[in-house]
Amino acid sequence: MKITKIETFLLHVPVTGSQIADSAHRITHWGVPGVILHTAGGLRGYGYTGTHAHTALDRLITDCIAQTYGPLLEGEDAQDVQRLWRKLCHFPPAQWVGRSGITQLALAAVDIALWDLKAKAAGLPLWKLLGGCRPGGIEAYNTDGGWLNLTTAQVVENCRRFVGEGYPGVKIKVGSPNPNDDLRRIEAVRAAIGPDVKFMVDANGKWDLPTALNTARKFEDYDIYWFEEPLWYDDVEGHAALARATRTPVALGEQLYSLDAFAAFVRAGAVHFVQADVTRVGGITEWWQVADLALAHHLPVAPHAGDMGQVHLHTALAHPACTMVEFIPWIRHCFEEPIVVKDGLFVPPQQPGAGSTVTAGALQEFGIR
Repeated sequence: MKITKIETFLLHVPVTGSQIADSAHRITHWGVPGVILHTAGGLRGYGYTGTHAHTALDRLITDCIAQTYGPLLEGEDAQDVQRLWRKLCHFPPAQWVGRSGITQLALAAVDIALWDLKAKAAGLPLWKLLGGCRPGGIEAYNTDGGWLNLTTAQVVENCRRFVGEGYPGVKIKVGSPNPNDDLRRIEAVRAAIGPDVKFMVDANGKWDLPTALNTARKFEDYDIYWFEEPLWYDDVEGHAALARATRTPVALGEQLYSLDAFAAFVRAGAVHFVQADVTRVGGITEWWQVADLALAHHLPVAPHAGDMGQVHLHTALAHPACTMVEFIPWIRHCFEEPIVVKDGLFVPPQQPGAGSTVTAGALQEFGIR
């Protein structure tokens, strides 16, 4: 398991339709900056992160992997995942320029590749290596139909179709310039899907506290399962105030990069659903620490799918704090074992590894050079 070569890659994969939008972003492709770790024994470990497909920024991630973390990995034993994570995470030059953002996304990709290698060497899917506790699968909720650039009629039809396909939960985007437009859309979706389906909304950090307070109180009429990222991502006190003022639970975490960041929100009572993203918090190693934190505070984990579910499915099947996983299918066809949802449950993967092995066809078709 000696690491002999570090190879980076970059994919830009089209999203559903020609583009999608939420309150803060409008994108046409999902970026997949990643790494392949080669070993002396011939095994390859694949890891990646997720971006909005901005080539120059994506190349900063792959350059960080190749030029900063790569030399630290050469010749190392890939089995020593925890030690290598600490070595990279606490590398002084990288710490100095960033403990979040590009350096952390690069670390996440490397850590996923190391865990992929460890599971492949054991001949096990990662969820089994981690002591999986849900061999029958885990609940899926579908996000890929509630985008803010779609008409209300389109969103209603998409959500109705998802429920018909067996999804027990759906999520739509909010954060329109006029919150009343969001409320009308929410009313229409709830009427279409009925009272028994979990129904989540996501503002992507759009609103200030007064707007979120006013709107969240109105959400209570529609039994919203959670209100995701209502405020600016780092506003601990604002989220805590909102959590105290409404019966609608608060969910957040996709824009948090560390265990310490999550701990601040948990201590303040500012979050009810912890949405740690394996591609942002430094990979599987730190994601597991965040999930343990949530478990210790009796909070459920519902990962944000920056990896589009390929890796999170393994960690969610293994960690007892996880309750459900987000389904967005944009990049599933790029992997040797794509994630599968059947009757509203993710089907447990069976191939050895972390589910992160990219096909040669995807590298050729979507690769950016």
